[in-house]
Amino acid sequence: MDKEKKTALANDKVQVAATAALVPPIYPATVYACESPQQAADLLAGNTEGFIYSRDGHPNSDMLAEQCKAWHRAEQATITGSGMAALSLALLSQLQQGDHVLISHQLYGRTLSLFTTEAARWGIESTEVDTCDLDAVRTAIRDTTQLVIAETIANPLLHVADIGGLAEIAHTHAARLLIDNTFASPVLCRPLEWGADLVVESMTKIMNGHSDVILGCLCGKSSVWDRVPLAATTWGLFASPHSCWLSMRGMATMDLRVRQASSTAQELAERLVGHSAIRELHYPGLADNPHQRLAQKQFSTPGGQSRFGSMLTFRLAGDMGAVEKFIHALAPEIPFCPSLGDLKTTLSHPESTSHRELSPSQRKQLGIHSGTIRLSVGIEQANEIFAHVERGLEAIC
Repeated sequence: MDKEKKTALANDKVQVAATAALVPPIYPATVYACESPQQAADLLAGNTEGFIYSRDGHPNSDMLAEQCKAWHRAEQATITGSGMAALSLALLSQLQQGDHVLISHQLYGRTLSLFTTEAARWGIESTEVDTCDLDAVRTAIRDTTQLVIAETIANPLLHVADIGGLAEIAHTHAARLLIDNTFASPVLCRPLEWGADLVVESMTKIMNGHSDVILGCLCGKSSVWDRVPLAATTWGLFASPHSCWLSMRGMATMDLRVRQASSTAQELAERLVGHSAIRELHYPGLADNPHQRLAQKQFSTPGGQSRFGSMLTFRLAGDMGAVEKFIHALAPEIPFCPSLGDLKTTLSHPESTSHRELSPSQRKQLGIHSGTIRLSVGIEQANEIFAHVERGLEAIC
C-alpha cells in the first residue's frame, strides 16, 4: 500500500475517533508505548499523567476510581482486585510492626483473620471489641493504636456502628478510622462524611450488583494516602480492565437497585414480625430495633429519605434440620448463595459459611446460631419474595 493510501486510512480513523462513544471502551493493554526514557521515568515517578504498565494503573481503573471518589465524596480512591485486597491495602499502607489495631468483633470472618492472625505475623497487635459500645472502645484503645476498624452494618446481625462517635475516639488518640461500607454502599452511607479516614467497599457485592465481578475499592483522605499507591503496585493488588469496565456498568444502576431492594427489605421485615417460625428478626429499619434511630440518622438515599439496606437476618425456630428444610423449600427461586448484593434475592447461612471458622462459643457470643439465616434482598417485587419465604417457613412449622 502506498504512502498516500495509508495516510488517507489514518485520517479516516481519526475522524471516527473524534466522536465520543456512549459506553467507555475497554483498554486490555498490559503495557503502553513511551516516547523516550525520560517520559517513562516521569510516568513511573508520577510526575506526568499517563500509563506505562497496567499493574500500576490503566484507564479503566482510573475511570472507576473517579466514580468511587464521587460517590464517597473522597479525595482519593484506588481500585483493587477484591474487597479483601482493599482491606489488605489498608493494612499494608497504614500499619507497621509494633502498631496496634482495634477491630470490631463482628467483622466478616476473613477480615478478622487478616487483622488478627495474619497481622500478628508482621508484629501488629490487635484487640477485638464491640464497636457499637463506645465506652468499650474508649477502654480498649491504646497509645499504640493506629487503626480502628468497623463495618457500617455488621455481618450478619446488622448492628449499626456510630461512625461519628468512633471517629471522635480514634482521632482523640491520633488513630485513623477505617469503615467497611459493603452492606450499605455509598447510596445509603458515606462514612468519610461522618469522620472516617478510610472506607472500603467490596464492589463484588452491591456496587457491581450482578455477581459477575470480584473487585474492591479503598477511598480516603489525602492526609492518610502517602503509602497507598506504592503499596498497591508493590503488592500487586491491581484490578483487571475488564472487571473495572463491568463494574462501571453495574454502578450505573446502583442507586435504583439499592432504593428498590431497601424498600422491599423494609416491607418484608415488617411482614415477618411476629411470625411463629421465626425466633429473632434483625433489620435496622424496624421501629423496635435498637439501632433504628442511629441508622435513620446515618443512612439516606439522595433526596434525604432514610433507607436501611437490602440485608435481612432472622433466626429460624429450629436447628440445622429446620435450616435444611427451609433452604430446600426456597430453591431454586431463592438460591443458597453465600454472598450478597445481586439483582436476585439470595440467602446465606452464616454458621456454615462466613463465620464457620469461629468456635461455637464465639458464634454464640455474637448471637449467631445454627438457625440464623441471612437474606440478601434483590429487586424482585416484595409479594413475590414474601411468597417464597412464606413457603420456606411453612415447611418447618
